[in-house]
Amino acid sequence: MKIKVGFGFDVHQLKEGHPFVVGGVRLEHHSGAFGHSDADVLVHAICDAILGAANLGDIGHHFPNTDERWRGVSSLFLLRECVRLLGEKGGTLGNIDAMLCLEAPKIKPYLTEMKQHIAGAAGVTVDDVSIKATTNETMGFIGRQEGVVAYAVFLIQQT
Repeated sequence: MKIKVGFGFDVHQLKEGHPFVVGGVRLEHHSGAFGHSDADVLVHAICDAILGAANLGDIGHHFPNTDERWRGVSSLFLLRECVRLLGEKGGTLGNIDAMLCLEAPKIKPYLTEMKQHIAGAAGVTVDDVSIKATTNETMGFIGRQEGVVAYAVFLIQQT
């Protein structure tokens, strides 16, 4: 058995009046992430980590924002597809460790539900999903609440 690690990163612009979906959960906030799909920055970073660990390219390669099939799609669907692609390559999932960087809203009230959604879509247990958050100490585009960033690391096993 071979163990591999993948790293994922995503960033989305925040716009007034847009829904703010993170980890498959709609957050209560005056602005939300703007993108072609539901713009779930956390799930996008996780997808890239899976695809990277399996040497399958990135999320934009498989689900380009120029393809209308993916407009408004739930990122949890994309995550399930990434897991399916990994399985076709003989890989199984280990654990997810993810970090959000945003000023607001606070995500602590949403963490349990986020973990449940991600674990369900990825086919792992909730104990295999770690989500943390930090602010940017009011600096830069994150500090001005103009954008949100997520990082993820994913462990896979290949036979």
